[in-house]
Amino acid sequence: MKRPQIKLAQYVIEACKAKQLKHIVISPGSRNAPLTIGFANDPYFSCYSIVDERCAAFFALGIAQQIQQPVAVVCTSGSALLNYYPAFSEAFYSNIPLVVISADRPSSKIDIGDGQTIRQVNVLANHSAYNANLSDEAHSDKSNFYELNRALNTAIEEQLPVHINVPFEEPLYLTTEEHYSFKNIAAKPQKPIINERKSTDFVKHWNDSAKKMVLVGVLAPNSVEAQYVEWLAKDPSVLVLTETTSNLHHSDFIPYIDKLLTYTERDPVLKEALRPDLLLTFGGLVVSKKIKQFLRSYKPTYHYNVDLYKGYDSYFCLTAHFKADINTFLREVIPNLVNVSSTYQQQWLEVKNEIQQIHLEYISQIPFSDFKVYSEVFSNIPNDYIIQISNSSAIRYAQLIKAHPSWKVFCNRGTSGIDGSMSTAIGAAVGSASPTVFITGDLSFFYDSNALWNKYIPQDFRVILLNNQGGGIFRILPGDKADPNFEYFFETPHRLTAEHFCKMYGISYQLATNLSDLQKDLSNFFEVSERPKLLEIHTPRKINDKVLLKYFEVLKK
Repeated sequence: MKRPQIKLAQYVIEACKAKQLKHIVISPGSRNAPLTIGFANDPYFSCYSIVDERCAAFFALGIAQQIQQPVAVVCTSGSALLNYYPAFSEAFYSNIPLVVISADRPSSKIDIGDGQTIRQVNVLANHSAYNANLSDEAHSDKSNFYELNRALNTAIEEQLPVHINVPFEEPLYLTTEEHYSFKNIAAKPQKPIINERKSTDFVKHWNDSAKKMVLVGVLAPNSVEAQYVEWLAKDPSVLVLTETTSNLHHSDFIPYIDKLLTYTERDPVLKEALRPDLLLTFGGLVVSKKIKQFLRSYKPTYHYNVDLYKGYDSYFCLTAHFKADINTFLREVIPNLVNVSSTYQQQWLEVKNEIQQIHLEYISQIPFSDFKVYSEVFSNIPNDYIIQISNSSAIRYAQLIKAHPSWKVFCNRGTSGIDGSMSTAIGAAVGSASPTVFITGDLSFFYDSNALWNKYIPQDFRVILLNNQGGGIFRILPGDKADPNFEYFFETPHRLTAEHFCKMYGISYQLATNLSDLQKDLSNFFEVSERPKLLEIHTPRKINDKVLLKYFEVLKK
């Protein structure tokens, strides 16, 4: 088998193999040629070539999101590495083990005017769980083995991104049959730690509380065992609030947080009635801004967070963080917990039913708009789909609409950026055996349009693009819409369309400009095809915000 002649390159490749990193996303370049030669010629690896580095990193992140294992992304020296940073920071806040391997010039070539060089050492340090700066010195083998083991083990153990910087001196393209082995030190995945004193306090506070709120953030599907889902639902003193990205479903849970909190704005007494005595949180970051505002103003007496990796004090009242997964934690404490007589859950489930009736009646009456389109789209997605949603208004609309329990819903909520959403969705489609649909607004789509410059897009991949000709979310947020600078600098109106992108990249294109067209297009959109499909839906830019704001006004009244 053809291998790079440079020993250090072989060490990196063998380290990835030893840690079972099979997916390698390569951004073409020259300085990383030794790595490209080694990875591409080894049948152990599945290699992908993605030219745009920002897209490449998000594509790798999407694969890692689905397989829940480290995925490597490899680039040349210089600014190429910096283009990995948006996905790298997303991986940091979403606990996704993205491994960035950057080729570099030798240290003697930095800051002397040599081409394609920047200061790459520790350049991702603010969002990296470990930075391995390897050396091309002949006597550095021991140090390089240690650094590679430490970096890759950190990614595996902590489910966080790491950076491996690898300097290479020319010549770069020479190959050899000689094989250099790697001294592997096995990773030790994190074990749950449940402090006995904190556990005792939790049990007492839980058993003393008549109003307990369980707030669930981002979760991978099937993260919570069915027995614990039922246990939470059966306790009358427990109100479980979920989000679309929680992937957690039960008829006695409330998945419409913003609708519920808007409803409470009718009367301060309702808000006080919703205030929990105890708050239990688990899962990743929460989309709803309203629940953050509510819990910061109507603080619970106790807030316990359960997470194997991080414990955020999002509501400024954290009592304790249990470093454990939620199943292990509940298995430990449930034998000591008792049901408390309470009407807390029942009261708010009745409100939930009332809200849903208001919702259905309102949707049936509104004109063709973003809200109408999202409702129609979600009503037509088949079972068992992976749904990837872009940030900004798309994920917020999704929070208002019922999700089918068979769906697996994802969104880049680590940094909540619009960059890379489509690249992530395509990577997720590659990393999963399930059909995938990506739902996006226009700015996010065009911002990441190079995502379609990708020969790995599955035939069953679908894109639903809501094009309201600008950043529609800014019309919903506070601000003077009459100010002449509003449109130019915030909403940024445009007349772009995805039609020519689809033609260029070989994607089937459909356009809907009214409800009748939309319903017709959706009737066959998810059928088997020989090419990926994109459905673009044009909605009225200056009506969408009025329809949504009116909806919240109706909920209040």
